[in-house]
Amino acid sequence: MRIARFSAGEDPLFGVVSGELDEYGQPSEDSVVVELTGDPLYAGIQPTEKEHRLAAVRLLAPVIPRSKVVAIGKNYAAHAAEMGGEAPPEPLMFLKPNTSVVGPGDQVYYPPQSERVDYEGELAIVIGRICRDVPPEQATDVIFGYTIANDVTARDLQRRDGQWSRAKGFDSFCPLGPWIETDLDPQDFADGRAVQTHLNGDLVQNGSTKDLIFDIPTLVAHISAVMTLLPGDVILTGTPEGVGPMRPGDEVEVSIEGLGALTNTVVKR
Repeated sequence: MRIARFSAGEDPLFGVVSGELDEYGQPSEDSVVVELTGDPLYAGIQPTEKEHRLAAVRLLAPVIPRSKVVAIGKNYAAHAAEMGGEAPPEPLMFLKPNTSVVGPGDQVYYPPQSERVDYEGELAIVIGRICRDVPPEQATDVIFGYTIANDVTARDLQRRDGQWSRAKGFDSFCPLGPWIETDLDPQDFADGRAVQTHLNGDLVQNGSTKDLIFDIPTLVAHISAVMTLLPGDVILTGTPEGVGPMRPGDEVEVSIEGLGALTNTVVKR
């Protein structure tokens, strides 16, 4: 089930998206969104009788974390190597503020403080309930679903600061979308789902979730042993190799097999 957050001209709504995805991760022309009653993270999935044509609404970030985005660095060996290092012995965690979240079609703002801003296409996990100290074998019990992320990074500031808060935390540096897919489990990604990024139509990242060093249950267990996870918290699972710079005017599309595609443009702030 694909859960979207959208605007039909008034306040944001939640809905279930129907229709098949094509080979590029885009829904069919006859797709519709069936409105839900309230936020499904808190009210459950309660469909109404009201429908909207998907093409007639504006998709928003499918979740705005009330608390936090927890991201994982160097979780693909090839990416760790391209960054000049080895894979870490345990998951490497950092935080992005919830104010960095934007949705599909939104602009990524290129800040004046940076001269090198990179794309990083990633699989994202959405947490469904409050939890702490989750054993790996119970990870599916606390996961609401999965979406697509772009962990935008001011690479020069990351290297200059020696820690990542500023480089990863600018407003608009965490695009999420286009929706949350609830009908998958960690094994679907362990078996391998393509993770691709296109920059202005050119393929620049071409990875697979089967190459995650630390799998989804391990990440949920590791993070929840450190901090309480709340409904709507997002976990970014790491990016495959091929990260690189983007400039104002560029269009970046991150797609994950079975999840769709997330597209954003870069503009000068």
